[in-house]
Amino acid sequence: MDQTLLTLLRRIDTPTVLNAIEVVQGKRGFKGFTRGTMVASAPQAPAMVGYAVTAQIAGLAPPTEPVPVIRARRMAYYKAMFDAPKPSIAVIEDVDYPHCVAAYWGEVNTTVHKSFGMSGALTNGVVRDLGDLPDGFPVLAGSIGPSHGFAHVRSLGEVVHVMGLAIAQGDLIHADRHGAVVIPPEVVPHLGQAIAKLQSTEKIVLDPARNGFADFASFEAAWSAFEASRT
Repeated sequence: MDQTLLTLLRRIDTPTVLNAIEVVQGKRGFKGFTRGTMVASAPQAPAMVGYAVTAQIAGLAPPTEPVPVIRARRMAYYKAMFDAPKPSIAVIEDVDYPHCVAAYWGEVNTTVHKSFGMSGALTNGVVRDLGDLPDGFPVLAGSIGPSHGFAHVRSLGEVVHVMGLAIAQGDLIHADRHGAVVIPPEVVPHLGQAIAKLQSTEKIVLDPARNGFADFASFEAAWSAFEASRT
């Protein structure tokens, strides 16, 4: 990814990215986003941006496969995270959802993944150890809980589903406290220009609104100019 675009994407929020995608596509109705309220481990942190490295976990019940199989898959998982092209995001589906109990993301696992050079984690599962997680590795999770349960890796590299969003290995993700979006590859070359257009058109109504409209006619004029700029 172009470094200039990456810097820009880390600086803006996910709703702005979604709006910019619709600007590029020339229509409303983009559906590649998470649904429902998620838990942000670091709400004020910059957005996480990166290519998805996908896996499925479970933890409500003990694994039934032989211990050597579970251990081998765990190491294959960590190697996939370590080797992934950067920037990267760990995107983990807990298949126990909506009954997840295993906090896969705690102080140890977040610190390990950060050491691999990853940008953060996105999951429908559980996060814990709030206050002890490393800076610079945000987690966007489905819930908070105290237990690690019987957490174990079920699969690697498959399409996963996180809060209503299907995510494939290598998808470009933008996520913050609002949720996550998958940025379509055909949009990427035009995204910087779309963000600039979006921000400039919003100023048409935001600047006078922040200063206070003298009368309703002033609002109508600003809103009309705002609408015209977006068509």
